[in-house]
Parts: sequence; structure tokens; C-alpha cells
Amino acid sequence: MTQEKRPSWDSYFMQLAFVVAGRSTCLRRQVGAVLVKEKQILSTGYNGSPSGLLHCDEVGCLRQSLGIPSGERHEICRAVHAEQNALVQAAKHGVAIAGADLYTTVQPCVQCTKMIINAGIRRVVYTHSYPDQLAVAMAGEAGLELVQLEEKCETRDGKCDT
Repeated sequence: MTQEKRPSWDSYFMQLAFVVAGRSTCLRRQVGAVLVKEKQILSTGYNGSPSGLLHCDEVGCLRQSLGIPSGERHEICRAVHAEQNALVQAAKHGVAIAGADLYTTVQPCVQCTKMIINAGIRRVVYTHSYPDQLAVAMAGEAGLELVQLEEKCETRDGKCDT
């Protein structure tokens, strides 16, 4: 019996980030994030409204109705970003994340990048780029490693539904 190729650790955790993104309630972009340390999952997050509040898919999106382009005016968005939710969930449950890696389906914005730096995350792996050069510059200045995966996901049968 031949053993089929197993996904790399990066592909494995990225596939999980895409699964987590499936819980997103954002009308514009579904993002998932997974915090990992020593090949163990510490926390996950997806973009959506704060706990207990109505979601964008229930009340609409102010940024969308105003025609605001991607990457602008985050302060009027009711959703919490996936990366932020992963960090907050770890803090809420007392999970130490310094030195962890963050897998996210989309490159973090500058607000998330600042939080990621302060949380002591060492590496961010993402698939889709995001138009935020300040985030890239700050990550570089802080020594935060940014890694873009060329493949969205990798499965044993070569197919991916994400």
C-alpha cells in the first residue's frame, strides 16, 4: 500500500484557517485565522461582530452601502478582524501566544499587524495579499516574518474546496 502525500504543516494549518473563515458573517470578505505554537493550535478567529451583537449579514454593511473601498475606514466596520478575534480568544482563555505563528487567509491590515507585533507573534503565513504597505513596513521593522503561500491549500487528492 502506497502512502499518499501528507500536506506540509503550513498547508495543513492554512487549510484550517480556510475552514475557520467559513464562520465569517462579513458581507465583503471572509477571513479565518489560526494561532499555532509548536504544531499545536492555540486559538482561532474569524471576522464578525463582537459577541452578542447582530452580524453584518443580519443588519447590512455600512462600508459597503457607502461605497468605501477595501482597506479604508475600518473604524466604521462593526466586525472584528479574524486576527484580532484569534488574539482576543487566546487572552480570554489565558493562552500564552508569544512566539506563536499566525495562519490567516488574508495578509493582516496595519491595525492587526500592530496587535500581532505587540502579542509577540513571530511569523504570519497568509495566502491573499492586502493593499496595506504600512502593515508590511511595520512588520519588517519589527522583524515579524511575513510568508505568502502560493497555494491556497494542499490536500492528498490535490483538490481543495476553499
